[in-house]
Amino acid sequence: MQERFPAPEFDSPSGSVFPPPVGRRVYCNRNLRLDQVKAVGFDMDYTLAIYRQAEMDRLSIEATVAKLVEQGYPEELLSMKYRTDFPIRGLLIDRKLGNVLKMDRYRYVKTAYHGFRKLTRDERRHAYHTRRLRPGTGRYHWVDTLYSLSEVAVYAAVVEHLETHGRSVDYGRLFSDIRRCADLSHQDGSILDVVLEDLPRYVERDPELGVLFHKLRSAGKRLFLITNSGPQYTDAMMSYLLDDALEEYPSWRNYLDYVCAASKKPGFFTGKAPFVDLLTGSETRDPERGRLYTGGNIADLQRALGFAGDEVLYVGDHIYGDVLRAKKESTWRTAMIIQEMDDELRVLREHAVGLERASTLEQMRDAVQDELREHQARLKRVERKLAEQGSGPERASWEAKRVRHRRSIDRLRAQLKEVDAERSALDEALSQAFHPFWGSLFKAGNEVSSFGNQVEQYGCIYTSRATNLAQYSPMHYFQSPRHRMPHEIGSTPGV
Repeated sequence: MQERFPAPEFDSPSGSVFPPPVGRRVYCNRNLRLDQVKAVGFDMDYTLAIYRQAEMDRLSIEATVAKLVEQGYPEELLSMKYRTDFPIRGLLIDRKLGNVLKMDRYRYVKTAYHGFRKLTRDERRHAYHTRRLRPGTGRYHWVDTLYSLSEVAVYAAVVEHLETHGRSVDYGRLFSDIRRCADLSHQDGSILDVVLEDLPRYVERDPELGVLFHKLRSAGKRLFLITNSGPQYTDAMMSYLLDDALEEYPSWRNYLDYVCAASKKPGFFTGKAPFVDLLTGSETRDPERGRLYTGGNIADLQRALGFAGDEVLYVGDHIYGDVLRAKKESTWRTAMIIQEMDDELRVLREHAVGLERASTLEQMRDAVQDELREHQARLKRVERKLAEQGSGPERASWEAKRVRHRRSIDRLRAQLKEVDAERSALDEALSQAFHPFWGSLFKAGNEVSSFGNQVEQYGCIYTSRATNLAQYSPMHYFQSPRHRMPHEIGSTPGV
């Protein structure tokens, strides 16, 4: 099986070439000075441990469906067709209507599926655009982790299968049952035990992880780990990822100052649970370096670290549990790991000509529409004049003007139809290149998607994997692009 992580190259004194290749870059939403960061914390699953998503989804789907059947669902679900490539992050489950939605940042539903059937524009408008959609209510459920993609795949597949066979479906109950069965599958070892038995099959071992940790420690930064995984699973996973990575570190725990497993995020960021020493079982408010804890809370950790606020950078993959909560409940700086960026960047690179053409067509359409409206307005004025004229000599002149404007309108309408047809076909092709069902993770049509909006709001920086940070000096100054409001674009000299 081909690895996505190449072996590190040390052709320059710094161990990397700058600027890094596009796929290894860190992207910045808010200026961040690494020289002012004194401590760096990491989540584990999908941040340090990069799971092979198709393998994990297949394992999770089969375990979840097996439990659904055990709880009374038809046995035929064991052989139903499902698609691991159906869901992406940033979707919304409608538990009332059984639909899966993708919204833009203004909560406008741009794409929706019922099972694997794409809803028409009229169906979407009738269901979601006659009143304000409220994602925070019990009717809707956010899909914001890679961990939960399998639940969406099961949901769509079961809805499709049962309704195709004439069965009625209680959509809300079905989704609750799927979530419960997925959780049970993780708790009873149906998933995690299988992963631990064959880690190379399910997890990509990044050879640069030890290099990153060593680089940060050598710069004087303290490192810590906060994960919701249990202590035994954490030990096995981190051993696989880091043991024998560098000779200076005989154990993965030698890289880290503080380790907290079973942290119950996002409660870690909002609660006051004590740290529990795994060795002694005792509770404490003063965690010590080098020991393994469960539980814990952000206030006690900050006091132990001796740093707070923007002196701490937290790296995670989960918008809600890691990045959003860390940002809302503290002034920690945040880095979001988005492993899907590899595919997004590939499409941007391979379809650069098509994307540029799409932008050109958008400008052409605006120009043609403006000209069309102008001729339509002039035609109305001409027709008013003709209505006022009798049979005098000026009427022939106004008649000629009306003919010219009508011909121009017909020509522009035909041109607009051609532009729209090309634009529609190109938009569909580009969307399919990003994802066969949902298009780009970060965009919904021409707008930023709800997921992309969250990344912009809550991730100071973002990148495809944690070790991309090793491409930069520990003193690097990440600077965000200068933001321009719409009135600035085209009004600024040279733009």
